[in-house]
Amino acid sequence: NINDRVAEKGSSIGESVAKTLQKDVLKALSQIIDPDFGTDIVSCGFVKDLVIDEALGEVSFRLELTTPACPVKDMFEQKANEVVAVLPWVKKVNVTMSAQPAKPTFAGQLPHGLSRISSIVAVSSCKGGVGKSTIAVNLAYTLAGMGARVGIFDADVYGPSLPTMVNPESRILEMNPEKKTIIPTEYLGVKLVSFGFAGQGRAIMRGPMVSGVINQLLTTAEWGELDYLVIDMPPGTGDIQLTLCQVAPLTAAVIVTTPQKLAFIDVAKGVRMFSKLKVPCVAVVENMCHFDADGKRYYPFGKGSGSQVVEQFGIPHLFELPIRPTLSASGDSGIPEVVSDPLSDVARTFQDLGVCVVQQCAKIRQQVSTAVTYDKYLKAIRVKVPNSEEEFLLHPATVRRNDRSAQSVDEWTGEQKIQFGDVAEDIEPEEIRPMGNYAVSITWPDGFSQIAPYDQLESIERLVDVPPLSPVEV
Repeated sequence: NINDRVAEKGSSIGESVAKTLQKDVLKALSQIIDPDFGTDIVSCGFVKDLVIDEALGEVSFRLELTTPACPVKDMFEQKANEVVAVLPWVKKVNVTMSAQPAKPTFAGQLPHGLSRISSIVAVSSCKGGVGKSTIAVNLAYTLAGMGARVGIFDADVYGPSLPTMVNPESRILEMNPEKKTIIPTEYLGVKLVSFGFAGQGRAIMRGPMVSGVINQLLTTAEWGELDYLVIDMPPGTGDIQLTLCQVAPLTAAVIVTTPQKLAFIDVAKGVRMFSKLKVPCVAVVENMCHFDADGKRYYPFGKGSGSQVVEQFGIPHLFELPIRPTLSASGDSGIPEVVSDPLSDVARTFQDLGVCVVQQCAKIRQQVSTAVTYDKYLKAIRVKVPNSEEEFLLHPATVRRNDRSAQSVDEWTGEQKIQFGDVAEDIEPEEIRPMGNYAVSITWPDGFSQIAPYDQLESIERLVDVPPLSPVEV
């Protein structure tokens, strides 16, 4: 009858108005750009549970970010309120902030203990005594202070540092007799596992036994749902490091060094190890780099080692920490400096490092494919610039001649060691694979593995024209 038709028409008009209002809100929110992904928050899928009360002029929605430690979450909340509030029909805006549940990329293939950890970050230096454990612990508590759920795994069986650097009430790891799992101890909300909390163990163990202990401690611990697990790696590049990289899908690595040349040489080994294991290095921390006295800055161990690592390997971020007595003293007292003195210059540096780790891990987790391929048909390296429509071709021989490694360039004098004629004009790469979101590793026929940062590839002389995609690519 006519009343039903009128009701249907009214309902249709109501739905149309609701859709229009929803589009208005989403269009307003699409003005907010995520600085990490370079995409608006609507396209990123951050806007959830949008509810509009037309009669009251009230808009409610939730912003679900990739991590609770997102460094720009307050900015997102403020801007979301502002852009929606200016709509003429809106009288009230309710914004709720949340984070995606922890969901590792390979959750179904992981040991149960690691199945609910979003990102695993290794803090590494092949050389001992550079302050790696201090960096790992303070980074972990910085991330926790940013709102993340965090755990620390002390992977050094021979010389565990965690029991000295933090002082939990329970200093012994407990076993769950039913599940046969390890219950981590906790300090200030951060979960802790270390061989040093396992009671009296053997003083001498062979490599295979140590690898087994590491595997058991890491994979049978009840880590639960974590945003970040920070692994304090032992020094070296041997079986233990290989075991860790095989058992745990490391999201990223932070490299710790000191200004000495010996530390630089060892760090280079570590970066190459992570390259082979396909773990991107996202930051370098140069520890004990200087101290200030009498109004001057002194560099007792020299300077430039950290920047050399950054330049040679294309690692995107460098952080410098001074020689500071309170930093080492806090490690002995059981209270990390970022906790005991959160307003110090050192704590601010760790805050910057924490922001870097959060942003880089988010980018790595979103990465879907390499931007560099070899076109066999054109005999050229094709480069697709991330977050851009730009694409260009490079001559393989030119790429090889522009290698920045110690094999091609003297790292101290900058003198070119590889000569033009040393590289054949018809050389072709055997394999190109990504190194996180900052570089690619190119394997050449002579077995040499070249690390080529994206920014370096963009600066190399290009082939003139980019033809359409050819039928054969690797």
